[in-house]
Parts: sequence; structure tokens; C-alpha cells
Amino acid sequence: MTTQLPGKLNQLRRDLPEGLLVDAAWLSKHGYATSLVSKYVAAGYLERPAGRVYRKPRGALSWEQAVISLQTLLYRTPLAVGGRTALALQGYEHYLPRATQQVHLYGPSAPPGWLSKLPLSIRFVFHNSAALFSPEAGLPPKGDLDRANAAAEKEAAEKGFVIQSWGQWRWPLVVSSPERALLEVLDELPDHESFETADKLVESLSTLSPRRMQTLLQACQSVKAKRLLFFFADRHSHAWKNKINKDHVDLGSGKRMLVKGGVLDRTYQITVPKGLDAV
Repeated sequence: MTTQLPGKLNQLRRDLPEGLLVDAAWLSKHGYATSLVSKYVAAGYLERPAGRVYRKPRGALSWEQAVISLQTLLYRTPLAVGGRTALALQGYEHYLPRATQQVHLYGPSAPPGWLSKLPLSIRFVFHNSAALFSPEAGLPPKGDLDRANAAAEKEAAEKGFVIQSWGQWRWPLVVSSPERALLEVLDELPDHESFETADKLVESLSTLSPRRMQTLLQACQSVKAKRLLFFFADRHSHAWKNKINKDHVDLGSGKRMLVKGGVLDRTYQITVPKGLDAV
């Protein structure tokens, strides 16, 4: 073990980027036996912030490092930062009321349980993206720690995702595009998001891509989110709204009561708060 330790430590320095997280399965796959991992922890070469999760000791752990680790090193299921968190990261935080610090994650299956046990001051909220979008909307891409990839960024954008550079190493953080994030927020009305917040957000989103929104609307499975998108877009008369073909978007049938005691919008057959119906 004494001869093995320096060589494996050098390998660990190459394999494990500073600050990122890996689990026991990752370490085992890369040739680090359980006994060796325990020795590294005891010697201070590794720390264990939760369960069978490890990182090199380097400053405080951030939620971005945890998510980037899942999107790159531990990529087993697609995962993106979405909803109000994605909009805040792209400059729209001043339209979002301050609330309990949450990070909204979207993917076809839940992230590992240890994510919620990390020593962080935020709470992760998972949303099943398969319930909101059909497979035609695409899945979040795998982040590439080694290099910027223009082709990957273009492909991600076509599916409604943005790859942001985070931190001093400019690691890739995959987030929902404003178009996708807006539909994710609207799907949370009225129980987890407010009409007032949604109205301010749509008002601020004057430069959305109509082509990308068209694609996402056609893949969106939430009639509520789609009707709300058109309702708010009509209120604010953005130019992108006029370039979307409603005939290719399934808006369902029948009325949707979203607010008790609200006013029925006859165009989209949804109830909205009193006063919001007046443009």
C-alpha cells in the first residue's frame, strides 16, 4: 500500500477535478478500492460531505458544483437546472420574488438521494420533465469538462437548453433556455407560482426565439402551460408571439378552472384572477 499510495494519488489528482463530487461507484470504476478510499479520507486527501460521496477538500461546497458533477462525471440520467432557477441564472432574477432558497432540477428520473443530504443552504426541488414534455423536446446533454464544444451548445439550444460556463474553471452547467424555463414555470401555476410573477416574467421576455418556442409548444404535454403562455403573450403583445403557429399546438378542449372565483378568459378557456383579464 505504501508504494501504491503516491501513484494512485497522482492519478486521483488527474481524474478528479478540484471541488467536484464523485460517488463510491465512480471511484471503484476508476480503480480505487474501498480500503484505499478510506485511507485517503483518514489522511485528508478526500472528504466525505454525505454518505458515500467524496471530493477533494477545497473550500465550501456549492450547489453548482454538485449539479455539474451529476451532469458530467456522474452522468447516468439527464438533468438540467430549470424553471425559475434557470431564469434567474440568465438575468431575470429581479422579476422573481425572493423566497426560500431552492434549486429546481428537471429530468426524466430523480437525482440520487445523497444530493438532498449535502451540507448546503439550499433545497433541491425535482420535477419530472417527462410529464411536461414529450421525447420530441429532447433531453439535457452531457456536460464536457475538458473543452468548450460549439456543436454541443448548438445542439443543446435546438432542444431548449443552454450550456453556461461556471466558476474559474468554466465548467459547463446545463440549464433550460428561457423558452423552456418559462413553460416550466407556467406549469407550476397556481399552486407553486403566482400569476403576478408569471405576468412580470412574460412581460420581461420580449426576445424569445419563436422557432424554439414553437418546437417546445408542440412537444409540451401540459395544456395549462400552453394556454397560459398564449394568454400572457397576448397581454404583452411581444413580436415573437405573432410568429408562432397556434394551429400546430394542441390546446386541448374544455374549460380549465385555475383560480376559484376568477374570471373566465374566453379565448383560452381558463379562469384567471380578477383584474388580470384586462389588457
